[in-house]
Amino acid sequence: MQGSFTQDELELLVQRRTARSPWPRADEPPIVERYYQERAIRAIAEHFEHDQQRKALVVMATGAGKTRTVIALADLLMRANWVKRVLFLADRTALVNQAVNAFKAHLPASAPVNLVTEGDEDGRVYVSTYQTMVGKIDEARRWHPPLRGGVLRPGGDRRGAPVGVPQVPRHLRLLRLVPGGPDRHPQGRGGHEHLRAVRPGDRCAHRRLLAGRSGGRRVPGATAWCVGAAKFVREGIRYDELSEDEKDEWDELEWGEDDEGNPLDPPDEVGAAKFNKWLFNEDTVDKVLEHLMTKGLHVAGGDRLGKTIIFAKNQRHADYIYERFIVNYPQLDAGNFARVITHSVKYGQGLIDDFSNKDKAPHIAISVDMLDTGIDVPEVVNLVFFKMVRSKTKFWQMIGRGTRLCPDLFGPGDDKTEFRVFDFCQNLEFFSQTLLPADGAAGAPLSEQIFKARLELIQTFDALKAGAAERAELADVLRAAIESMNAGNFLVRPHLQLIERFRDGASWATLSVGDLAALADRVAKLPTQLEPEHEDAKRFDVLVLNTQLGLLRGEPFDRQRRVLIQIAGLLEDQQTIPAIAAELELLQAMQHDEWWVDVTYSMLEQVRRRLRLLVPLIERTKKSIVYTNFNDQLGDGTEVELPGIGGSVASAEFAQFRKKAEHFLKEHLAEAAVAKVRSGEPLTAADIDELQRILVAAGIGNDDTFEQASRNAGSFGLFIRSLVGLDRAAAKAAFAEFLDDKRYSKNQIKFVTLIIDELTEHGVVDAARVYESPYDSVAPTGPEALFPGADLDRLFATINALTKAAATPRTMPRPWA
Repeated sequence: MQGSFTQDELELLVQRRTARSPWPRADEPPIVERYYQERAIRAIAEHFEHDQQRKALVVMATGAGKTRTVIALADLLMRANWVKRVLFLADRTALVNQAVNAFKAHLPASAPVNLVTEGDEDGRVYVSTYQTMVGKIDEARRWHPPLRGGVLRPGGDRRGAPVGVPQVPRHLRLLRLVPGGPDRHPQGRGGHEHLRAVRPGDRCAHRRLLAGRSGGRRVPGATAWCVGAAKFVREGIRYDELSEDEKDEWDELEWGEDDEGNPLDPPDEVGAAKFNKWLFNEDTVDKVLEHLMTKGLHVAGGDRLGKTIIFAKNQRHADYIYERFIVNYPQLDAGNFARVITHSVKYGQGLIDDFSNKDKAPHIAISVDMLDTGIDVPEVVNLVFFKMVRSKTKFWQMIGRGTRLCPDLFGPGDDKTEFRVFDFCQNLEFFSQTLLPADGAAGAPLSEQIFKARLELIQTFDALKAGAAERAELADVLRAAIESMNAGNFLVRPHLQLIERFRDGASWATLSVGDLAALADRVAKLPTQLEPEHEDAKRFDVLVLNTQLGLLRGEPFDRQRRVLIQIAGLLEDQQTIPAIAAELELLQAMQHDEWWVDVTYSMLEQVRRRLRLLVPLIERTKKSIVYTNFNDQLGDGTEVELPGIGGSVASAEFAQFRKKAEHFLKEHLAEAAVAKVRSGEPLTAADIDELQRILVAAGIGNDDTFEQASRNAGSFGLFIRSLVGLDRAAAKAAFAEFLDDKRYSKNQIKFVTLIIDELTEHGVVDAARVYESPYDSVAPTGPEALFPGADLDRLFATINALTKAAATPRTMPRPWA
């Protein structure tokens, strides 16, 4: 006996029996936006409301939005007077803080209380670790009686909860919801029987996110690189394979002492299992860092490595990686660019909070277990596996750190469409992935573009034999950038001869074509230690420098002129800012044609200097005018497709094509060919040609993207159908006989309605889909249990006919070829 209800609590229980209302429909901006989340919530609602159950398990893949689903469910429960308070449990403090922030962002009225740090403050949502919750129960034997009737949501990794956690649901009489990955399903290895939330045989809201079924809500693909440079990590070090000099160094190393204090003899080899456990190799770490810094995805116009997690083997390994980073990037480290984030580090939670901030350092997190699971940082675009992982569950959890979507990551309107995985420890081979050829990369970084533009200006001044003062000024800027380069950096060292030469100002007096080419090809891309500058300021530099080049060469620069005028107008609109008001005269002059009639290089240079620091003040929604997009190619490497994370590897070019095509077609649904796709009528080769002609005329797509779209979807018609969907009236007409409530039951009609819903949204329904969620909530054992044989045959025939109607292959020549 743990206690009894007070009179007030008994009155509350009685009141809830009459005050409880049916679950409300969303009458405000929804917390969840993904169709499978909404369906999961509806399934839970039926499970609690109609089936009179008190526990549910939701199976959702990593990155599918478990926390947000729980927040939406909590909102519905509280609005329907089913619960007064909510308890959210996690296994780590970092996840507690993450959950509190999520509740504040999506359900601020809930007044979330962090029990780890805020004690016994009053609120509607309480977030705690297992340990803290168990401690509170042990401390008071009953904690916050009004919380009875809440929601339990364990979160975190798969290693289980500490002793004492089973007391929580029993003691608090909770409605229990347990979201988790596929391994938490009762039939799987996780099961969470230790929480007594669900047992095999209990009804669950079960939703697995399969490849290609993420609804565009997760990053479409990962580019995983298997690199042969880390041979020692894979095979260890053998004495016989070392060079003579390396053998001498091996023999001179101190290998420890025996029990009597005598030095141990050098071993014949150090195996891979011991490598990075107690033996660390400088060149190995440097090569891993070099590969990351050169091949990793960059943000901020390409000048800064995107958020990166390096999975280290142990604390010593993490510390050594950090030490080598300091040696190669001292300037970046002074800004805390990379930090070790482990359980042994003081203020680790503060570092995680900083890492979760898009523009705040650290940008590289070197972690041992702490960031493997649970942590949600959408900006992460690079994952480095510097340790072996042999748990499939943990491996996919680690991969999941990169699958979160992140809008505007690479610039306004340029969303996160990929992330990269660098594997140096044969994890991908262990999990039997398939090797693919390398793909393309993003454009040159802004700093490289600026360096090359200034080289071109010097070359132009030399050709014109004019502008000696301006040329000297450009040379001084470039020489200062080269002077700041760290000679110890592994990227800089191969070019030291060239760098040492051009650190001398005299070398800039006369530059040959070969000198300019060498500087552009070998030096422009190297890292400097200059003070970091705002991305928008550097983009403005590129714009003005290209305008100056056009002016000096006598080439048109109308596009750049229009952009500069627009920027001046946007700045003028914010003249209440003192710094902008001080340049008001220049801003107003730039917007008149007279200013541009006799514009000179010096006038544009003054514009660049006086306005570059003001451009970042322009409101974010108006900044897209200064953004450009350049394509480049990746270097050597081997790609590995990672299935199960939302689809196959997709290039950024194809992702942009799909996005543009969808936007354009939905604005032109009245076009005859598009309307025919939505109507469900059979498409001809002429229709396919017309669809492609429309897109080409709009400047969207080419033969390569059309071919890839056809390959991915099965045909180009099916690809277009997946973008525009099927007209709901056409879908209902196709299944009209199944909507007759006199012939068919409520569940049969509901099953067909789910098919119509998916056709309307996605255009096509695979026959196998009707055996998955949400269809299994109506027919758990499949449609055979709902429909007799003849009806089922007609149902599948209708689905196949609608698919076949859009699957006509191309047979005619391209009209634009």
